[in-house]
Amino acid sequence: METGAGSGRGAAGAGPGDGGDARGAARPGEGARSEGRARPYDVVLFGATGFVGGLTAEYLAEHAPAECRWALAGRNRAGLAALRERLAARWPHCAELPLLVADADDPDALRALAESARVVATTVGPYVWYGEGLVAACAEAGTDCVDLTGEPEFVDLMYVRHDARARETGARIVHACGFDSVPHDLGAYFTVQQLPEDVPLRVDGFVRVGATFSGGTFASALTALGRGRQVLEAARERRLYEPRLVGRRARAPLGGPQFSRETGTWALPLPTLDPQVVARSAAALDRYGPDFRYRHYASVKTLPMALGGSAAVSAGAVAAQLPSVRRWLMERYQPGQGPSAERRARSWFSVRFVGEGGGRRVFTEVSGGDPGYDETAKMLAESALCLAFDPLPKTAGQVTTAVAMGDALIDRLRAAGIRFRVAHRG
Repeated sequence: METGAGSGRGAAGAGPGDGGDARGAARPGEGARSEGRARPYDVVLFGATGFVGGLTAEYLAEHAPAECRWALAGRNRAGLAALRERLAARWPHCAELPLLVADADDPDALRALAESARVVATTVGPYVWYGEGLVAACAEAGTDCVDLTGEPEFVDLMYVRHDARARETGARIVHACGFDSVPHDLGAYFTVQQLPEDVPLRVDGFVRVGATFSGGTFASALTALGRGRQVLEAARERRLYEPRLVGRRARAPLGGPQFSRETGTWALPLPTLDPQVVARSAAALDRYGPDFRYRHYASVKTLPMALGGSAAVSAGAVAAQLPSVRRWLMERYQPGQGPSAERRARSWFSVRFVGEGGGRRVFTEVSGGDPGYDETAKMLAESALCLAFDPLPKTAGQVTTAVAMGDALIDRLRAAGIRFRVAHRG
């Protein structure tokens, strides 16, 4: 079966690269959810022909349950057909996978795509350029949507423009369902569960990575660095719409460089989307206590490495302000490119958390393999399957992974080989 839903320019699948958000809201859309069960597809993968899109398709081919009705979507029918043929060579049941043709710039095609699915998973970025049309279509159709964004500007704009409609229709818009920001959001959530309830809590996260990242991630990072003014404006606009917490606090201050005795490494503050996502989960869930603070760091073994990393980030931020340099860099690392399976097999990540509260202290860790590709594809696919099949809290609108899926997604990721563990209690 093949379905043509539109075509056009501009939505080649890209790698992970953007962020997440959260606010728990009463979910009015059980009617929309029951109607969703009658839709042709449980999960549609949009941007399937990109590098991470292809890895996600392979993961679904191997791990989606037999009853899962899923489809491949993208802007190029020939590319989709080639991907299906590649999948069918390893998994013969994929030979009849439906192909849906849609472009990120075609509202009619995106509407048809959203109306056909219970959950849409998208790898098409940078999301600030190519992501809004699908979010709008899913919010209108009452369709759940998961992505790989790590772009704070995109997340804030989608909240302002589409959260209210998504809450009305019952759609769950869950950004940052890859390495941005699943290990950090669910890791902080897991850590909080090891600490006493109804007391002020402090959690610090320390990130270590041994891997390369995709062209899509690189393009998204350069885009965000080159749009500093727009990022600040989007954040200010969001604050005008977002309800203020009453009687509780949930914060993610930047912190400063320091030596961490807990990890034995130098800790450099990471001003990424991840701590924002953690803070929004904390704002939505009372389990984080009356006064929650999260700080997010890169963990570096030596002081020279720390100083070199800081200099590299600063140089990248300056270079991203120059359009000609930004274009040159993007041409060198095109979305859709990625390392070999052998290189990915040697890659790894570890996020260590130190949590304190109520006179108790706990050390936890979330760890796994290649973060930018294999594990990101796994996280995105399991997030989509979790929304489609698991019993979950009633939420709607723009929500985080912790708010929308919480324990259910942790259980899925553990079963898929990502480790969540308590290392030490104090």
